[in-house]
Amino acid sequence: MEEDKLVEIAIELQSIAQAGMHYGRDDFDRERYQRIRDIAAEIMAEKAQLNWQEVQDLFCGDEGYQTPKVDTRAAIIQDDEILLVKERNGLWSLPGGWCEMNMSPMENTIKEAQEEAGRKVRVKSVIAVQDRDKHNQPPYAYSIVKIFYLCEDLGGHYQENIETSASQYFKADQLPDLDPERTTQEQIAMCFQAYQSENWQTQFD
Repeated sequence: MEEDKLVEIAIELQSIAQAGMHYGRDDFDRERYQRIRDIAAEIMAEKAQLNWQEVQDLFCGDEGYQTPKVDTRAAIIQDDEILLVKERNGLWSLPGGWCEMNMSPMENTIKEAQEEAGRKVRVKSVIAVQDRDKHNQPPYAYSIVKIFYLCEDLGGHYQENIETSASQYFKADQLPDLDPERTTQEQIAMCFQAYQSENWQTQFD
């Protein structure tokens, strides 16, 4: 996936500035790092066509040394169909989300499947560990590691919640409109391949 050079530069500037603000002890240096962070946000606002405050909230809301966030996704497949949830924007994705501080990635996957899809699941294996920006659009202002888990459906009942408005199984050739920020057709195809393979080897970037 081709990356935008200015976005790469803005992300790197933001990371350097955030580290400098965290570790810096001189007030004048911290002020300079803050200005670098503001410039990075201005670049991202221009590229993303968002207002500066929105970018500040998304791009500059973190503190401390900047590290990737972790996003987990549950590939729940049975009878050659995969379970997807309908996001609040009307598009569909694999159940999942940010990994909670007090949970392992596997525990988080089980929680998200229950909360978003109403399904109890057993995690069977890791399908892939991906650098989000190599696979999903649009690029984010911070790095994300996506972990895909192959899961077995143990039953349950969907209930509408604050994150999703529907949950449904789909065949590989009858997928609904997907949310490319969260899940792509290529990622779903990968999940089906893992499900159908007897000796799947975890993919990673």
